[in-house]
Amino acid sequence: MRIGDTLLVALQGDLDDTTVVQIEEQLTREVARTGASGMLIDVSRLSLVDSFIARVLARIVAMVRLLGAQAAIVGIQPAVAITLVELGVPMGHLDTALNAEQGLALLERLRRADTGADRDRP
Repeated sequence: MRIGDTLLVALQGDLDDTTVVQIEEQLTREVARTGASGMLIDVSRLSLVDSFIARVLARIVAMVRLLGAQAAIVGIQPAVAITLVELGVPMGHLDTALNAEQGLALLERLRRADTGADRDRP
């Protein structure tokens, strides 16, 4: 789904490794194709996120950033957060928000910060 220049992607169901890799490819292609300036990845409907899925989510965020857009993960459920911490999955470098509304506000702040930083460069 597209909200302005932001793509909103809702992941749901039981995701196997092959599906997650396919999603990774599709999302990066879609950012490049649309020229979106932001992407929210909503994981609120995932009841299970293992370390592989978490690593792929982190890779997606990194790839989206390399394509010139901001990205954030939204809707992490408490049980998923607990599992990720217990597994020792490093997620601290990712921008996260409680829900899509807060995620959109976060992306806007990140875009403004990028614009301000760009203006300060010689």
